[in-house]
Amino acid sequence: MSHQQDRSRPSGSSTALSEAYDTALLDLDGVVYAGGEAIGHAVESLTEARAGGMHLAYVTNNALRTPDAVAEHLTELGVPAGPSDVITSAQAVARLVADQLPPGARVLAIGGEGLRVALRERGLVPVESADDDPAAVAQGYGGPDMAWGRFAEASYAIRRGLPWFASNTDLTIPGARGIAPGNGAAVEVVRIATGAEPQVAGKPLPPMHRETVLRTGAKRPIVVGDRLDTDIEGAFNGGVDSLLVLTGVTDAAQLLAAPPQHRPTYVDRDLRGLLTGQPEVTPAGDAYRCGGWTAAVRGDGLVLEGEGEALDGLRALCAAAWSFAGSGVCGLETGKALAGLGL
Repeated sequence: MSHQQDRSRPSGSSTALSEAYDTALLDLDGVVYAGGEAIGHAVESLTEARAGGMHLAYVTNNALRTPDAVAEHLTELGVPAGPSDVITSAQAVARLVADQLPPGARVLAIGGEGLRVALRERGLVPVESADDDPAAVAQGYGGPDMAWGRFAEASYAIRRGLPWFASNTDLTIPGARGIAPGNGAAVEVVRIATGAEPQVAGKPLPPMHRETVLRTGAKRPIVVGDRLDTDIEGAFNGGVDSLLVLTGVTDAAQLLAAPPQHRPTYVDRDLRGLLTGQPEVTPAGDAYRCGGWTAAVRGDGLVLEGEGEALDGLRALCAAAWSFAGSGVCGLETGKALAGLGL
């Protein structure tokens, strides 16, 4: 399904997604791991998908670590990967900067080692101070211990008129203890201090999709993610199908309220969804049916009746909510309909 097609309900697939698509473009934080530890069923599901012939590529907005470090971590978790299997927003922003600056240009790097390595890969020279004669500023996630003074360095340089690039603007990042501020929160600090606007490379914007296509060569990819505003919108912008997993940031209520660009092609509890088909959601008069569930709009709320697999109930609710909302956002009351699903 591309974004030109009907997005009023989740799609079905008669075959396993790992067979229907040649490449899975997998987000990492909230999908494969959280806080460095593997998410339940992730390792086994990816191992089986790869054994069946699916190419696995890891596409992350987190610019902190290098592809080598990410690949090593994945391998330690039990998902063998090489650096070429990892695409980061640091790589995407480095290409964006390199397209606008001459080789050898100095770039003030506000972030971690992943950003500095990516800049060097593009023939640029990362520097640490606004007084080191930079030609631009590149900002990426620097981890929870990033010093406040780094934002000051960025502000000094940007106020001198230098172009500002950001790897991504995710406001939050999932971790072992919960949801923490992400690079987008740090970008907001610099934005407030300078009044400037960065050029952004990461999901859901086109530079990240371009970087991913160039590095993977995928012919029929599926984006797999946990965030509506990055992973799913990025798939929408690239015209490719997507699978939302409920192991990270997005919850069921947010999914029901999604506008068209945030509506995934498929939805599942976790990465086991790659190994199965997806049930059809079918119209039933003014309602929608999936598995043993029927969902409909009644008054100012959603109503769910039936029994069976909770995910089927959620899929039916999505169809009812999205059909009602059309090209907008569903403003219906959803709490009662979701209460019995345990999601």
